Amino acid sequence: MVKKRHRTLIAYMMLLVMLTTLIAGCGIKKDTKIVLTTGFNKDEVFKIGDINCTVPEMMVYLTNLQNQYEAVYGAEIWNTKIDGVTLTDNVKEVALSRMAQVKTMTLLAREQGVALDEQESSRVSKIADIYYDSLSQNEKEAMGIDRDMIVRLYEEYALSTKVYDSIIKDVNPEISDDEARTITVEHIFIKTYTYDDDGNKVSYDSSHMNEARALAQDIRQRIEDGEDFEALAEKYSDDEEITISFGKGEKDTAFESAAFQLGSDELSKVVETELGFEIIRCISTFNREITDENKIKIVEKRKQEAFSKEYELFAAEQTKKLNEELWASMDFLHDEDIDTHDFFEIFDNNY
Repeated sequence: MVKKRHRTLIAYMMLLVMLTTLIAGCGIKKDTKIVLTTGFNKDEVFKIGDINCTVPEMMVYLTNLQNQYEAVYGAEIWNTKIDGVTLTDNVKEVALSRMAQVKTMTLLAREQGVALDEQESSRVSKIADIYYDSLSQNEKEAMGIDRDMIVRLYEEYALSTKVYDSIIKDVNPEISDDEARTITVEHIFIKTYTYDDDGNKVSYDSSHMNEARALAQDIRQRIEDGEDFEALAEKYSDDEEITISFGKGEKDTAFESAAFQLGSDELSKVVETELGFEIIRCISTFNREITDENKIKIVEKRKQEAFSKEYELFAAEQTKKLNEELWASMDFLHDEDIDTHDFFEIFDNNY
């Protein structure tokens, strides 16, 4: 259960990381007070409140993320650019954001009186031994780390898990079948938009809109007259996916409303949505297996929303100071003998 909760937390933290990177580009949210300053010790990368991140700590995150990528894609992956930004810069921002999240959650734990008990501290110490002992002397020296620092990083990681659990403990895990009900339908989608030269969606003019509507109505009539739904979908639909399963709140409002009113094997009228016209045929009004899976998703969403609300209010109050010059100078360790990659995995598997 602990491992599952931790994986949920890390997944949510990575979502925050992605959002942070997209919004701010430098790993720091727009609603956070940002101060760029020279008032740092020589190895301080950033400060949040009265807690800091040092170069060796950041090198643990950077090096592990680097080697995770290289294990899958090879070392040449760092030559890749996305919208003019190198993958190196992108992964650096992920590491910075992820570290900032953990440091902020450590402060939040302190404010809420959340601390590790003796058993948890002992477990963290053993995990630190597992990771530290897995490193070669070359890796330890290259990252500039010692065992005490690894213990501290894992303690902060564990506190992140514990404060997350503390915040979400009152989220109601009971979800009714109706709320989580998932239906399965087949659909034929006739789009009512095109793209301009810049790749932006542009709605059809009235003439093309009327043509799309007429096509959708004709297709529906042909289904009523006995033609095969799937054959018509394969020929005319602008969505390659014909059969879809979904719950409430997951689709366009008009599409969802029409679909949930259908009985098994019933055919909808032509439904106008924001992106086009839809013809829907209900396959199943209730799928127990998928509905139960959806209950889990709904509970996790509620937990994420509860945590996000409290976390983001707290984070917005913190002053974050980034040692911009030092951060810009930091880079990956390009040494084939430095292949440590399981800092996060070791914690997840043993805590």
